[in-house]
Amino acid sequence: MCLTKQNRSQLWYALAILVVIGVGLASRSFPVLFPRFMGKYPGDGFWALMVFLAWGIVFPRISTARLAVYALFTCCLDECSQLYHAPWIDLIRSTTLGHLVLGSGFIWGDFVAYAIGVGAGALGEITAHSIIAARTKSTSRQG
Repeated sequence: MCLTKQNRSQLWYALAILVVIGVGLASRSFPVLFPRFMGKYPGDGFWALMVFLAWGIVFPRISTARLAVYALFTCCLDECSQLYHAPWIDLIRSTTLGHLVLGSGFIWGDFVAYAIGVGAGALGEITAHSIIAARTKSTSRQG
């Protein structure tokens, strides 16, 4: 099913982005919400989920698999960009928004968090579309 094209609701994805941003910021502001061993990684996973949802708004009809590839590539590219340090980009990273979007330092473990966040988005999308398809099929049989 994940290889078939989807028809995503841009409104629902936009609302989901707002929720994910809120939860992601809460994971950083209130680290007690997650086990200590997870450190800052839940925030990175939520950031990757937000990227997945954002690409879903931009490309509402591509397959879930392709959407996951776009999101994971974006996250990995962003992480690798943190190896580059020039005054102009470090100035951007020194702002709150710049730090949230661009990060500040390269960490290998972030790739795992990104994969988990994107995977959660893909799994959630596949599950939601399966439920909707089953309900639609059930409704059409009854009618």
